[in-house]
Amino acid sequence: MTTHVQTRDDPSGGAATLVSDTKAQQKTDARSLKELMRPVAPWLTIGRLLAAISGVLAVVPYVALVQIGHVLLAAAGSEGGVDADEVNRWLRILLLTFSLRIGIYFIALLVTHLADIKLGHLIRLRMVQRFARVPLVWFTSTNSGRVRKALQDDIGTIHQLIAHRPVDGTNAIVMPAALMVYAFIIDWRLGLLAIATLPLYVAAMSVSMRGMGEKTVQMDTRLGLVSARMVEFVTGITVVKAFGRVGRAHRAFQDAADEFQEFYYAWVRPLITVSALGNSLLAVPLILSVNIGGGAWLVHQGWVTAADVLATSLIALLIPYGLEVLMGSMWAQQMAGASARRLTELLETPVLAEEADHAVPEGHDVVFEHVSYSYDTGEDAELALDDVSFTLTAGTVTALVGPSGSGKSTIATLLARFDDPRSGQIRLGGAPVDRIKHLYTHVGFVLQDPQLPSISIRDTITLGRPDATDEQIREAARAARVLDEIEQLPEGFDTVYGAGTGLSGGQAQRIAIARAILVDAPVLILDEATALTDPESQHQIQQALSDLARDKTVLLIAHRPEAIKGVDQIVLVESGRVLATGTHSELMAHPGYARLWQSTTATLGGTK
Repeated sequence: MTTHVQTRDDPSGGAATLVSDTKAQQKTDARSLKELMRPVAPWLTIGRLLAAISGVLAVVPYVALVQIGHVLLAAAGSEGGVDADEVNRWLRILLLTFSLRIGIYFIALLVTHLADIKLGHLIRLRMVQRFARVPLVWFTSTNSGRVRKALQDDIGTIHQLIAHRPVDGTNAIVMPAALMVYAFIIDWRLGLLAIATLPLYVAAMSVSMRGMGEKTVQMDTRLGLVSARMVEFVTGITVVKAFGRVGRAHRAFQDAADEFQEFYYAWVRPLITVSALGNSLLAVPLILSVNIGGGAWLVHQGWVTAADVLATSLIALLIPYGLEVLMGSMWAQQMAGASARRLTELLETPVLAEEADHAVPEGHDVVFEHVSYSYDTGEDAELALDDVSFTLTAGTVTALVGPSGSGKSTIATLLARFDDPRSGQIRLGGAPVDRIKHLYTHVGFVLQDPQLPSISIRDTITLGRPDATDEQIREAARAARVLDEIEQLPEGFDTVYGAGTGLSGGQAQRIAIARAILVDAPVLILDEATALTDPESQHQIQQALSDLARDKTVLLIAHRPEAIKGVDQIVLVESGRVLATGTHSELMAHPGYARLWQSTTATLGGTK
């Protein structure tokens, strides 16, 4: 949900809508966080119980301190001397309970940190399992900044909530509460002195915390936008600099950063004075002045002892600690809620349907039956493909032609099942492609962008056939006209792509072709495979593709006349619809195809 800051004089009531949307988002965040933490909830409960026990044990050292003080004061007022046995007994109690408290606190943190490790592992495992089933088109349409923020920043934010907040937050409530109860047990007047400044602090901070939830949601949304814009800018910086458009290209990131800065300053500036006043009410000099000054007067009246005053003054100093931890926990809760929502959204990404009964293709012909598709959801979403029907006969080459944006690549990716059609069906050998279990043993593809991962060239080529022998790998590279270039690399086939290999775009494309050759799928998709390469690479790639496509059912997307003219069938696509099918000579009578052919040949002729 994108949130925008509304001005106070907005006549449309946008501010009220903003508050309503933000509160709804807060509820969604809370539900997401609760659901995400469910697998480790028992562990967190154990951590809280241990932290509560540790907080109660924190009272015992103060009891021991008071008792030792009473013994020493009694000895000072008599001639009998100090009761060493009594002092030693209370010292042993102090050391034992202090050590026990620290040990229990350590175990509590250990339990919650183990829970955090478990939850992080479960989230990443669920992410991998989910991403393995989502449509491949999702990876091209989803903002990479969103995924990076979820997998890195958001899991890190939840770490604080899982590993620390259950223990620190519980301890910050139980320990000061138990100590304040003990302060009132010592003397109700000293108890009141210990919390004398607390009501004023709470009043001041309640003012500063007003609307904190809504503002935190807005801040998190804006930070997410800044992160996304930054990733977009950095990802495309090479192309941007090459065309001298740096100033214009980074404008989206700059605008997002400026908007966040203005929002944050407008929120924080009025709070600084109030927060400073509230913090001053819990300053150590003020607390000691109130407690020691008031306590000294009570000692003078003979109502309490100096040991009582010392103990309650030390207790008063611990109250700010508890409040600071609680304030930090509230902030962490808000941030973790937003992180949980983003993680939950990714974990609930729609996946491709998996049919229980699998089908086996009988033959290699491909049939598109009234296929419609949209990249957006909803009934009113614009269709990228509208009632597309045609047939690829086994062993033939079919070329998709049409103007840019007509839907050619969409047709090709649907055959490779990067996504499923909204309606209609695609059949391979009579079997629906969404019911073919190992589709990519039947359908291979070489795309305009080779998409080589940062692994060794050997592993890249064998992605579709990991059991291939070295000789089969070499033969695939030889058929792709890239064997010599690979063997000239320092590490040969063990060279990691992208790690300073210096491979050109054409060489990377031929490695992708070698990968397809090794799989040897009977149906092949070629999407602008030579579009972004130099003339020499184009010739080598074309030779490799010719060998790869031999005796296969080929779906080809290309603009070059020589690639289109000799194919078995041409499908003319425009605005997501099939206008005509036939051979080159048959389609020359079609005005749309004739116009496209003339435009293409004129453009290519002008560049020679």
